[in-house]
Amino acid sequence: MTTLPVHDPRLLFSQAVGQAEHQVAAVRPDELGHSTPCGDYDVRALLGHMVGVLHKLARAGAGRDARDVADVVDGVADTGWAAAFGLARREAEGIWADDALLDRMIALPWGTLPGRAVVDAYTHEFTVHSWDVARATGRLGDLDPALAVRALDAFTALAPPESRGGQGPFGPVVPVPGDADAYTRLAGYTGRRP
Repeated sequence: MTTLPVHDPRLLFSQAVGQAEHQVAAVRPDELGHSTPCGDYDVRALLGHMVGVLHKLARAGAGRDARDVADVVDGVADTGWAAAFGLARREAEGIWADDALLDRMIALPWGTLPGRAVVDAYTHEFTVHSWDVARATGRLGDLDPALAVRALDAFTALAPPESRGGQGPFGPVVPVPGDADAYTRLAGYTGRRP
């Protein structure tokens, strides 16, 4: 009997978070007040949210209550975002290096899922937020289109437009041209206006 290899989502997560870290490191202090396509967040608040998400992921993986972490981390110096993100990334990836977490049920503020599904979900969240930062700061050419294709495939399966009730992370789908690039399609699908 042949067994299929079990999916390990951590490599793709590392790629998506690495892309996000690159975007965070490129942000200049004078860009922190720029508006973003992500709700009411300016760049500073979005960076704070991304750092907070990494802290939540680490806490959840450690079996602690992720609700104790603010949705938006603040108090970071204008020039300290790259260091704050890098530290939070190392913490999260260090905890999630434990293979056993992938098959454990993980409690998050928005649901309880198997560890593999948690890592997948955050992979795609960081892919979208990388686009948000890149769009706000004019660095769209620095993005990996393969990550956008994977995120769009996942969101299409997990968050179809007809299942959205006005609450949650996605607004109504924003139409984009059929020949739009992968990130423009992803942005439109998640309710952003590319």
